[in-house]
Amino acid sequence: MRSSSPEPALWAVILAGGIGSRFWPVSTPARPKQLLPLAGNSPLLLQTVERIRPIVNDARIRILTGAGLVGAVLEAVPGLGHDQFLLEPQARGTAPVLAWAAHEIARQDPTAVMVSLHADHVIEPADAFRELVRRTAHASVAHDRLFTVGAVPARPETGYGYVRAGAELEAGMFAVEEFVEKPDPATAERYVAEGYFWNTGLFIWPVGRFLAELAQHTPEIAAHLPLLDAGAVAEYFARVPRTTIDEGLLERSRRVAVAVATFDWDDVGAWDAVSRTRARDGSGNVIVGDAYVVDCTDCITWADEGAIVVYGAADLVVVRTRDITFVAPRERAPHLKELLERLPQRLVEPDGPQ
Repeated sequence: MRSSSPEPALWAVILAGGIGSRFWPVSTPARPKQLLPLAGNSPLLLQTVERIRPIVNDARIRILTGAGLVGAVLEAVPGLGHDQFLLEPQARGTAPVLAWAAHEIARQDPTAVMVSLHADHVIEPADAFRELVRRTAHASVAHDRLFTVGAVPARPETGYGYVRAGAELEAGMFAVEEFVEKPDPATAERYVAEGYFWNTGLFIWPVGRFLAELAQHTPEIAAHLPLLDAGAVAEYFARVPRTTIDEGLLERSRRVAVAVATFDWDDVGAWDAVSRTRARDGSGNVIVGDAYVVDCTDCITWADEGAIVVYGAADLVVVRTRDITFVAPRERAPHLKELLERLPQRLVEPDGPQ
């Protein structure tokens, strides 16, 4: 039956804002983590675009980012043009910017199915990802629902949100019973044992259904969408509240479903994740650039400029870039924002005014 139904018109939006402060000092406002080769030899953003290009042509890809990154993105991702950007005047969270993107897509194609991707995810194999996107796009139309993609947990992760599935809609796809925020370690272990999924933040939905749900459940954003018809993008962003799409809509709507990932997924959120996304030597060390480790185990070494040598250490992150050297235990790496709050601004934002 599905083979006889028309292929949904897929559009892809890629969230590529933010600076990735948990990858300081390599990630900066001028060169944020999505432009870094944190999962191979090419920038994360380029990998994201290339992953979706076989099923979404470039004319239907939109990059959601700030004006200051356009030049760097165009350099990092060959083939993109200026008309493929939606530039946020200010960061207001994922709900306002995804509402803007859906509104713009719906004006061009009211029947479109929108695929929302993050620029800093690692997904393998790409073929399995594309096939799930295709199937979920069909399911989103057939069931008239907003879909998130849920990954089967590989560990009791405290840095991710989770999804509790309900009734099965079709093979590998379920109604969502509950979204839960980042848990403590004991709760994360319980979620894994009880079959919860990681909430990947990958979304697939018909733009018409999305905008209808937004109007019903998130009037604090939907009420300002008419400003966009008048081209008042800055005023729209000044008026909407700062909120995530999970809190602003998905946790309120009863028309949300989850498609179970058929691929490996990782959110490259902090330095510790590099041990999962880059090759390791026989002792578990990650070595990038002019770095040397001797008698070390499970260290992450990253040399952008100059050489670094680590001797007789375990479970360290050692980073060298420009005139900054950063050393920390791997277990402290996810809490890097706390460190940055205690450092001089000239170190935190070396690209900014001094």
